[in-house]
Amino acid sequence: MTAERERGGKNDAGGDAEDERSDRVRRLAPATVDRIAAGEVITRPARVVAELVDNALDADASRIEVAVDGDGTDRIRVADDGRGMDRADARLAVERHATSKLAPDGDPVGVASLGFRGEALAAVADAARLEVTTNDGDAVGTRVVVGPRGGADAEPGVSDAPEPEVTDAGRARGTTVVVRDLFSTRPARRESLAGTRAEFTRVSRLVADYALANPDVAFTLEHDGSTTLSTPGTGVTDALFGVYDRETASRSTEVSASVAVDAGGSGAADGGAEETANIGVAGALAYPSVTRAGRDHLRISVNGRPVRDDRLAGAVRAGYGRLLPDGREPVAAVDVAVPPGRVDPNVHPAKREVGLRDADAVADAVESIVADALTGADLRRKADVATDLETALEPVGGTDGSRAATFADAEPIGTFRELYALVESGDELLVIDTHAAHERVNYERLARAFEEDPVPTAGIDPPATLSLSAGEAATAEAHAETLATLGFETEPFGGGTVRVRTVPAPFGRTADPETLRDVLAALSEGETPRDARERLLADLACHPSLKRGDAIDRSAIRALLDRLGECERPFACPHGRPTVLSVDEATFTAGFERDR
Repeated sequence: MTAERERGGKNDAGGDAEDERSDRVRRLAPATVDRIAAGEVITRPARVVAELVDNALDADASRIEVAVDGDGTDRIRVADDGRGMDRADARLAVERHATSKLAPDGDPVGVASLGFRGEALAAVADAARLEVTTNDGDAVGTRVVVGPRGGADAEPGVSDAPEPEVTDAGRARGTTVVVRDLFSTRPARRESLAGTRAEFTRVSRLVADYALANPDVAFTLEHDGSTTLSTPGTGVTDALFGVYDRETASRSTEVSASVAVDAGGSGAADGGAEETANIGVAGALAYPSVTRAGRDHLRISVNGRPVRDDRLAGAVRAGYGRLLPDGREPVAAVDVAVPPGRVDPNVHPAKREVGLRDADAVADAVESIVADALTGADLRRKADVATDLETALEPVGGTDGSRAATFADAEPIGTFRELYALVESGDELLVIDTHAAHERVNYERLARAFEEDPVPTAGIDPPATLSLSAGEAATAEAHAETLATLGFETEPFGGGTVRVRTVPAPFGRTADPETLRDVLAALSEGETPRDARERLLADLACHPSLKRGDAIDRSAIRALLDRLGECERPFACPHGRPTVLSVDEATFTAGFERDR
């Protein structure tokens, strides 16, 4: 058809374009519909794994084994020890729109299962050869083989779906699904896949997400016959060990708590009782000494379903607060339990995103629970005895330091390099960075003193002028009220220049007007006024703190220990660095080859 006809001009026979266009919209043949649907659901091997793992979890499996050959198009095998199916259900399960998870007239919003669509097996069979072996506990199991459907040579308008082959099979209770020759009838889809390593990486990350979101289920993942991931199903710390390593698991704390939040119901508006919902948070939080440069190690799930949710991920980061070093991201696995009726899992075709009612209240609850977990955890740890010179001293509190602690039994010994305090405490020798420790003390003094009130300020006469970029000037104008709360009184001076009339002045020390740039940078990067305030207080706490070369005797060290012991998080400075390192007496005993 020519471009002229497309635009509605005359056709070659002189007829109107309206006649030519009269059948533009028409129903698709059933076979074509099936092929399109399969393409929407099954886009790559990782999607097959996700659908099959969902089904296994919905069947209450306690063990799920995933095996992948090559990039996953050759063979994928997912086996579980769940409830399994009888023969009638197994035969029906491979049909389109047949499901045990949703009533015929049911609403998918509020469904408690993961794979609620019920079309996973049929969609896989449209794109691959599917073999399902299952048993619900009977003496004889069932094997169903079907697919692939919808080949390139399928006759238009005619469904070429073959009848499933149903036979007896020997299998214990549970289900095994084997998928072969994925996209063999869709060469364009197969050619669009990335390389073997990239496709398997997607599968590996997906299985890790599920293992951390469901730590009471044992997961194994094999690639070309070699086990690449294994978790025992004995809790989230052990799952963290299986996905990462022993060090990451040992430097983490578990979180499990719930809070009631205002669910924004209509009851209050109608004069009735205000509606509330219980929000649960469970998972593992690695100490801030275990961080990554990228954000893909912060894993979020909702009701056991791994999801991508920037708001919830941001809430976890906010819970860490100033404990994270600048430019670093946490390692964490957090599952958020929300009443099913307040979750819509149908907002993303791959179910990797969900819609949450009262999303702001849920995020606030997550931030609060994470912060409380880090504050209340006993993060002081001792290293295994090391006798080599390469092993570093262990940071007390894992550089996080969120345990209420005192140093009442600590005895100052002296200093080293005019910066580090040496302290005897029980069976340990503590080495304290006096600057970092003093910085923590000053930061918490500032935070407590000015929790509700503006930061003390000092006037600048004459006012200082700063030349700002267009972005900085816009941020200064938009956040003028926040800047005033932080101690900066500014006014435009034309041409992108601002006058700074007041600056923060805690402890009687006046901040440099250039500090305004750091605050503007924090606000422009999306940090909340609270985050910007904490960053400012951390910077302000640095200036009056002890520096290398400052005179510090045993009495000064004793005073520093007393103040540090009163801090909420004594083992990390406000920038995330450790304040205290420790070495156990056993290390000296072994190093000097002594019996005791």
